[in-house]
Amino acid sequence: MINYMKSEYYRLFRQKGLYITSVICFLLIAAAAAVLYYFGQSDPNFPYNTGEFFYSNVIGSGLLIVLVGIIFNSTLTGKDMSLIKQSVSFGISRKIIFWSKLIITLSCFLAVCAVGILFMIVLGENMFPSDQQSVRHFLIASVNMAPLILSGFFLTHALKMMKVGDIYIIFVLLFIYGFSSNLLRNLFRPVTGLNEIYKYTPNTLLNDNLMHFMDGTVQFEYLYWIIGIVISVIAILIGAKKFKNQSID
Repeated sequence: MINYMKSEYYRLFRQKGLYITSVICFLLIAAAAAVLYYFGQSDPNFPYNTGEFFYSNVIGSGLLIVLVGIIFNSTLTGKDMSLIKQSVSFGISRKIIFWSKLIITLSCFLAVCAVGILFMIVLGENMFPSDQQSVRHFLIASVNMAPLILSGFFLTHALKMMKVGDIYIIFVLLFIYGFSSNLLRNLFRPVTGLNEIYKYTPNTLLNDNLMHFMDGTVQFEYLYWIIGIVISVIAILIGAKKFKNQSID
């Protein structure tokens, strides 16, 4: 497994898309900071020249981060999927292939996210007025987001390994992390006992996390982790089983 993971790491770091995506993400963070700083300096009454509002750009971008995860996931589950047949013929088990690709792409995704968070804190604390609680609230809100973002990454990996097309994956992610609450709220509104199930959907939780962050009441919530872990486990179990049994063209 170690040798296979080394070869996958080598293949990963040769992907130009990985570096381009990372640079674009950091540039967008810097651009958001520059725009807010410029208007804050130009207009003393500009209401959004605060560290809290700057941090809210990330806390409110859960769906976008999940979609960006597709790009990181695709570095080893895109065109490189054509090499799986060769790997299997050399005696590499499908289990090793499935988990190696997940571990490697996930570690890269987490590293970029961690650097992005640190970059935001450095910019936020040096460019904007900020109270002592803003960074603490930002980190708590980020921790709440983490399991939901990761569940999207795991779901993407499972679907990619099952050879589901990118367009369909995007639709699935948009539904689960963007629009599922509205559908479930309207669907189960007349059903007693199920009329509040929409409150446990990822997009409702992401929105609640943003609202709590903005009003300064954010705190660590176990529910976010429970929902994220449930989605992740279901996605990985189904994905691993389907990949183990599917034909390799």
